[in-house]
Amino acid sequence: MTVNIGKHECAGLWDHVYYFALSDYPNISDWELRKLICFCDYEKKHGRKTKIACKKRSIVKVVRHAFANPALFIPAQKPQFIPGYTACGQCKQKGCLTEFLCHTTNVESAKSIFRCGRILSAVNARNQPAAALAEEPRNAAGDPPDYFDYVMLNWGNCQAGDRLVMERMLGRFPDERNLSVGFQPGIRFYFAYNTIAAHKDFTEDGCHAAKIKDALALAEYLYCCVIPSQHKAEFEDIVPGPLAERVFYLENDCGDIWEWSDKVYGFVSDMKISGLFHS
Repeated sequence: MTVNIGKHECAGLWDHVYYFALSDYPNISDWELRKLICFCDYEKKHGRKTKIACKKRSIVKVVRHAFANPALFIPAQKPQFIPGYTACGQCKQKGCLTEFLCHTTNVESAKSIFRCGRILSAVNARNQPAAALAEEPRNAAGDPPDYFDYVMLNWGNCQAGDRLVMERMLGRFPDERNLSVGFQPGIRFYFAYNTIAAHKDFTEDGCHAAKIKDALALAEYLYCCVIPSQHKAEFEDIVPGPLAERVFYLENDCGDIWEWSDKVYGFVSDMKISGLFHS
């Protein structure tokens, strides 16, 4: 695996290269150094070697110092706001808000989640080995097999989950029209970051906002779920009684994916659900 540190339009893993975009290039924060250390540790645990690639000597010097002294950077605190990159700068907040985590999925998968009471990893949800899932065409990014053993979570105001739902519905990358007049929101399951960070199977891989091994139980960890109101009739008889007070239906009266993401996050951040929010 290669970590390419630079001034990239977005951050992410693609075809065994982790494009590590700095939020304040060429400066690299302690939190970003922590992420690098966590990423390399995760890769090592899964039997993969990591190579760091960066053209800026000043950054290389700082990175080498961090890897030689990890104890100085592992305690770095998660920032409340992570400035966005070029490709995701269209959101109202211009970056990632880290108070909440979110798992977004399509209608049918959301129904299965409520019936099961847990969000399952791809391996458990589809009852297939990780190696087989990694070879599927839908794994266009080339994620390694172990990624399919986890429930992946994004930052709460991120639109990437809805974009992926549209991509899988269309069978191709969504264009501008698909993300505006043709946009169909997914179902969003929200979790308080600090609650998830205390989960026994919480994992930091330095790439994703967070992930949980095998499964994530709704009763214990769900903060709330937001469902587009057009699907209300489909879910009212499926949502278990104890979870009903944490499920909300919002009208999609937005012009595009960015407006919808802002509307949903604003709704969630205005709530404080007793007993489920750990500050």
